Amino acid sequence: MPHPIPRRALLGTAAALGLSAPALGQRRSAAASVTSAVYPGAWEEAFREHVAPPLKRAHNVDLELQPLFAVDQVAKFAASRGAPPFDCFVLDPGPRITAIERGMFERFDAAKLGNRAQLPPGTADEWGVGCAAQVVGIAYNPKKVPKPGGYADLLRDPWVSRLGITGFGTTFGTISLIELAKAFGGSETNIEPALAELKKALPRIAAVGAPAAMPGLFQQGQCDVMYTNTQTVTTLRDRGVDIEFAVPSTGASTFFTTLHIAKGSENPEAAYRYVETVVSRPVQQALMGAPFNFVPVNREVPLDPGLPMRSLDDMARFNTHDWSKINPLRGGWIERFNREMAR
Repeated sequence: MPHPIPRRALLGTAAALGLSAPALGQRRSAAASVTSAVYPGAWEEAFREHVAPPLKRAHNVDLELQPLFAVDQVAKFAASRGAPPFDCFVLDPGPRITAIERGMFERFDAAKLGNRAQLPPGTADEWGVGCAAQVVGIAYNPKKVPKPGGYADLLRDPWVSRLGITGFGTTFGTISLIELAKAFGGSETNIEPALAELKKALPRIAAVGAPAAMPGLFQQGQCDVMYTNTQTVTTLRDRGVDIEFAVPSTGASTFFTTLHIAKGSENPEAAYRYVETVVSRPVQQALMGAPFNFVPVNREVPLDPGLPMRSLDDMARFNTHDWSKINPLRGGWIERFNREMAR
């Protein structure tokens, strides 16, 4: 099947042929369109399956997706020189702060969302809105190791010899290593205790891997305990893997993946309809199901019983982190972990 021509490419062709924008509009369908960046893989698949069709049905808006990781979204926008390559970002907290600091978002008006009342307080702010919640803690195989009590247990017997670790390259990895540092006297900006303890334990640790490799290592039995998020746990459980989620004694950690309207968006009204569709009850319900296992942000969606909370309001007691403090340090942390934990 031929791919539809992106609106920006079509406009460029029209300009080359000497056609004005109004003239082009007379030749097009009445449908509006919106282009959104989206994480490659499961996120792209989920949005194509569960977001694009209801957006078209309810608002006659066509959705074009650009699969890009968060840092690539920020870099591509920065290189666009005032001609935004997409209308919407989807970002985790670290890149979100970077994009805010660089002026990459339009101010967000949550009142334009018809379903704003269905979202918990704090989900939306002046820059965007959460589209998926993330809950971070410890995963373990209950047939191989006992339930760990907290992050410090990971570096003790019997867990350390079955432990799989990853670095600061993901949000969940960064959060987990900060929490590990806290367990040994560190803080949100001082991860030295975590690196020191990991270095001592390294000869006994079962596996060190890239973030994307960790689920496979766990499924293959190369490790039986790891820090991760509930989405990974649910996905592996759906595959028949023996895995449970443990809330650390210091509490689970949480953050939102958020949607934002790009500065200079050509289609701001269509972008709002897109955001409204993503956070709507039917779409959030669908995204929570297998195989995607998103944690919903819409309060009208009953939560999966396997999640470590009964309602979204319970997340208010989970640990959160200040990414404006973390971001300036994270690059150095990534480099040190990769250097010191390499085998």
